[in-house]
Order: sequence, then C-alpha cells, then structure tokens
Amino acid sequence: GLDVPRVGDLASIEGGLPTFHLPVVPMTLETLEIILPYAIILAAIGLIESLLTLNLVGDITGKRGGASRECLAQGAANTVTGFFGGMGGCAMIGQSMINVKSGGRTRIAGTAAALFLLAFIVVASPLIEIIPLAALVGVMFMVVIGTFAWNSLMILRKVPLTDAFVIILVTAVTVAYDLATAVVVGVIVSALAYAWNNATRIGAKTYETIEGAKVYQVQGPLFFGSAEGFAELFDVKEDPALVVVDFADSRVVDQSALTAIEAMAAKYQEAGKELQLRHLSRDCHTLLAKAGQLMIDSDDDPDYQLAVDYQVRTGQLAGGH
Repeated sequence: GLDVPRVGDLASIEGGLPTFHLPVVPMTLETLEIILPYAIILAAIGLIESLLTLNLVGDITGKRGGASRECLAQGAANTVTGFFGGMGGCAMIGQSMINVKSGGRTRIAGTAAALFLLAFIVVASPLIEIIPLAALVGVMFMVVIGTFAWNSLMILRKVPLTDAFVIILVTAVTVAYDLATAVVVGVIVSALAYAWNNATRIGAKTYETIEGAKVYQVQGPLFFGSAEGFAELFDVKEDPALVVVDFADSRVVDQSALTAIEAMAAKYQEAGKELQLRHLSRDCHTLLAKAGQLMIDSDDDPDYQLAVDYQVRTGQLAGGH
C-alpha cells in the first residue's frame, strides 16, 4: 500500500492504567509565579467551553443543567486527575454535539465515551496508530460540518454592524490565540460599542409651565459617555429663574453623571437661578447622597413611590431620605 502518514508517526498513544502519585515540584513562590498564569488561563478556557457546551446541549435537549454544579465537578475531577498523572480537561463542544445529535441523552453516553477512550489507549493502541491521518482529518471535517451554526452566516447580514464585527473578531481571536482571550476581547469591544451608542442617545424635550418654569425632560441614560451631551442640552443664559430637569425617561448611572449634574447646578447658581431635579429613582437618590457634593432638599413625589423631587444647589450634603 501507499506509505502515508499515520497516527503512530506523530506519537505513540499506548498507555496503561494510571497509578497514584504526588507531583514532585518545589513548593516556592517562584513555582507559583510560573504555574499560576497558565492555571488561570486554562481554568478560564475550560469553564467557558464547558458552559458553552452546557448551553448548546440544553438548547437541543430542552433540559437545563446546573452551571455551578458543572464548574465544581470539573474542578474536582481535574484536581483528582493530577494525582494520577493526567492532564486537565473540560467539556468539548464538537464531541458533545455529535454525541447529542447521535441520540446520547444520559450519563451513559459520557461514561461510554470515557471507557472506549480508555480501551483504545490500553488495549487497541496498535490498531489506532495505523490509522492514516487523512482519515482523521475527514472525521474532523465531518465534526465541523455537523456542529457549525450555519445560520450564523445569515445572521451577520441582519444584525447591527458592531455586532457582526464582534462576531468576526471573536472568531479570529479564538483561532489565533485561545477562547478565554477571545471572550475578554469580545466583552471589551461590546462594552465600548454599547457606551458609544448610548452616548449619542441623550436628548431632552422642553416646555414651559404656567408658573413660568422651564422643564427639560431628559431622555436616555446619563453616564460617562453622555455627560458632555447632557451639558449641551441646557441654555443657562436664556432659561427663566426656575428650571426643572425631569429624569422620568432617563437614569443616572455613574460618578461622571453626578459630576455633570453638579456642574450644571453650579452654572445655574452662578446665574442666580434655581435648578430642580425631578423623578429620580431611589438608586439615583442613593448615588447623589453618596456623592456628598450636592445639597439636596427632597420631597416624595405623590405620583411615584420610588421617585423623589430634588431641589439642588451646590454645597455640602444637607439632607435627603
């Protein structure tokens, strides 16, 4: 026959039953500094892939497994494996999907796979080593074809451009580096995209009351990304003596938002005008109280049990509830 590369040409898979032994390593901080980064990366990759597998299998079978139990079991199993000369492992998406699509539904499927793998290593290794690598490549391609979410290609044309970019970026980083790095990059890029999109959504509707007060109905979240846009909504010079800022359709999120409110209150104070904040939720009230930069006189809003009406002026925090 043809002389083709075989499994045995790469490495021998022959082995025996494991024996218990304690790892012989120096118990020093230098050893910990070497091991810890790799341990964290491998643990993150293992947990992420296991939880992804758990969700995918749950979508197919209609059953939801316990994520916490899965993580604890995987950690315990990998710890015990280390005392028998084994390597750490985790759930595999490809193998699990093929298993489920082939009808595997219970623990028997996973147990059988482990026992067959043990038999291949202990008993059938000479036969496995003569399998051509080309045959294994074909098997892996069938796994890819069977597990790839082909409908995701159609989704790319329908989702927002930023989401499509994140999908492609995470895929590329996964191939180039590892799954844990790809997830971190994806989360960071998604967070930045979310902040950028919400920063442009800040706006306000204005009207004047019978008493002559001007009301700004703020719309959109107020946070570090939209603080500058929030300041541009107001016309301090042209506004009347009483200005009301209504946050019924907005939300104060972070310290940058508080700073923006404080800066606006200072401008109206310098102009000799009064600024009131209305319809802030209870958690927004808490943020303002913790800031300690605003003097707040508050009364419960009769129409909103969780909202209050603030009269704000710069100074030290004097009251509130």
